[in-house]
Amino acid sequence: MPASDLPDSDLPDAGSANSASANSASVEAGSTGSGLPWAPPAAVLFDMDGTLVDTEHLWWQAAAEIAAELGLTLTDHDLPEVLGQAIEHTAGHLHRSSGTARTEAELAMRLGDSFAGKVAAEIVPRPGALALLAALRDARVPTALVSASPRRVVDLVLGSLGRDWFTVTLAAEDTERTKPAPDPYLAAAGLLGLDPAGCVAVEDTPTGVASAHAAGCAVLAVPSAVPIAAAPRVTLLDSLERADLALLGKLAAARAV
Repeated sequence: MPASDLPDSDLPDAGSANSASANSASVEAGSTGSGLPWAPPAAVLFDMDGTLVDTEHLWWQAAAEIAAELGLTLTDHDLPEVLGQAIEHTAGHLHRSSGTARTEAELAMRLGDSFAGKVAAEIVPRPGALALLAALRDARVPTALVSASPRRVVDLVLGSLGRDWFTVTLAAEDTERTKPAPDPYLAAAGLLGLDPAGCVAVEDTPTGVASAHAAGCAVLAVPSAVPIAAAPRVTLLDSLERADLALLGKLAAARAV
């Protein structure tokens, strides 16, 4: 049965971020052979920017500064073209919007340099992120970092956050297509030797949710700067502080059925 069909007592309401915490504390699923009353997910696949670290505002600042150089002022109308998007996508949007003679490749390089500099100066974990990673490590649940940011930005964050949290890491260069295509999450599951249906992806933007959903993962969405609409097999929380192993196990089990 799809996750969206589970009773409210068993799964957080996908349309209510505030109702989820009351339902994430325990699962009555019988013995699993692991010593736990519930089975953990096969793996948890984390987005980076806005999900594990508070960098979405830095990406917006970088895009806004480059836009200003081109005579543009970014507004809420530009949010879908910036937040959650790869550098090349946002560079293309700025190029089309401004009509500049500068190439998309030039704009992408400027965006990447600006964003990397801002990330290097300010890396702040999102609330609950490190605690959840620690719980997964203690339970020996494999994890992946699945980012649409370039490798140099991913490595900056890993240098601060810690590389040992993750079994594998993927950056924008590691797949032919990045989010919202399913390729990054399919690649992460493949590197772990797992079926995506047994994995839970944790995301913060509609673009990332679309990628994970298309790959076949159960999706836990914790919106950062852009609202995420309720959808089948997408569970919304207002903070990673409300997520735990029991909830992640329920989401994976519901998706695999």
